[in-house]
Amino acid sequence: MPCVGSSCLRAVLPVSYDMGDPSLAGDSAVSPADRTARSPQTESPGSYGLRRAVLSPTETLAQSVSTIAPTCTPVATIPLVCALAGNATWLDYVLATIAILLVAWCIGRFARYSSSPGSLYWYASMILPPWLGAAAGWSLLLAYVATGASVIGGFYHYANIMLGQSVGHVISAVLLAITVAAVSMWIAWRDVKISARLMLWMEAVSVTVIALVVVLVLARHGWQGDQEQLRLRGMTGSGLRLGLVLAVFSFVGFESATTLGAEARDPLRTIPRAVLLSSLLGGVFFTICAYTEVLGFRVAGRDLGTSAAPFHVLANLGGVPILGPLIDVGALVSLFAGALACITAAARVLLLMAHGGLTHRSLRSTHARNETPSGAILTTGLAALIPVAILAAKGANGLDVYGWMGSLATYGFIVTYGLVALALPRYLRDRHSVANRATKMIPGLACAAMLLALIGNLYPIPQGPYGKLPYIYLGYMSVVLLWFLLQSRARTAARAGS
Repeated sequence: MPCVGSSCLRAVLPVSYDMGDPSLAGDSAVSPADRTARSPQTESPGSYGLRRAVLSPTETLAQSVSTIAPTCTPVATIPLVCALAGNATWLDYVLATIAILLVAWCIGRFARYSSSPGSLYWYASMILPPWLGAAAGWSLLLAYVATGASVIGGFYHYANIMLGQSVGHVISAVLLAITVAAVSMWIAWRDVKISARLMLWMEAVSVTVIALVVVLVLARHGWQGDQEQLRLRGMTGSGLRLGLVLAVFSFVGFESATTLGAEARDPLRTIPRAVLLSSLLGGVFFTICAYTEVLGFRVAGRDLGTSAAPFHVLANLGGVPILGPLIDVGALVSLFAGALACITAAARVLLLMAHGGLTHRSLRSTHARNETPSGAILTTGLAALIPVAILAAKGANGLDVYGWMGSLATYGFIVTYGLVALALPRYLRDRHSVANRATKMIPGLACAAMLLALIGNLYPIPQGPYGKLPYIYLGYMSVVLLWFLLQSRARTAARAGS
């Protein structure tokens, strides 16, 4: 039976906090009765040595937006969705937006009452049984690290394409991967404000250029509706389902602003807004881009599903061919911003997991001057880099690495999203006396949406390396949960012996 309140949290986080340091005491330092009486504003586990309240609402939003890497979806993902869904590509993004908004609502409700660097791990561990709380933490950590590895792979792929086109030479893929990972780790270590501002400007510029091309293409078409798409001509059920899975994956990471619970100003307001805004704005942007790309390629007589550089075609169609290469540069910059955002988020999850006894205590440390989790940044950065460097050294194509690691990450995200939605109704009912139709129905719909996304990713069974990824995820979770159970038994025996 799931436990509730601080008793559950102590079970999940048996060596959570140094009670001699008030900044680390958090919720577990008070009784359940005291916690029930506290206002939502004080429901925070402390700063953990991170810089307190330094990020503006816009900078907090930048974390979620950069993890989504919105420039990459129009350039790389929408053509893949179109290859499956055809004229229903825009519908897939509408449905994906609805599913993600359901999850965002659940995460936003948690974020209104509790802020923590551990984000979804913290939310799940407050309510769910200890082993499920640990599963949420390890799944989320894998998701951020694998996403970081994915975008590093995409970065070296597009960087070498651009270098080959411009100067006729390419650079070692391993060297490029090391460079982008090292620069991302340095910026994440140096200052969280620098990270947030840099990610914000990177994405803002590239998204603006894409939006300009989209407007020009729609204007040249005369703004009349594309009947082929509006009537879903040629759509099949299987194509819609498989395309929907990819469309959902365009959004993963939208919740990463929750990892800034200690560093955001007024986090109980700014973080829920960042989560909802990133998912809503991302959905609108992706849907309009999907519609325009399918329309533009039909007018140009080209196949979007096989295009490696779709915005070269669209920029020519819009009468601004110079913007095509600029968008390629924007995609490259977006991939870098995504790597930085993933390392920033993963390091903060790992920091709280270390405070919770799920990882080594040395990862609890933060830099005295920068107030960033230096050990956790180094660990998560290397964890993202090493598999990419190995694959690159073996000659793996960067897009393959992007796809493999991104698909592995989605298992972690989907499982974590589902667990948070599962925990929400009891959290609201028992901790804040909030129980209505919405708090019962929406989490159930969010869980169902994540279950369907998981099934869509597993069936039919993917071919080649993709078919091995579910077993890699299950093997990883089996190892970390076994370690968690053994550690829990050892601590229980030690307490009994004392």
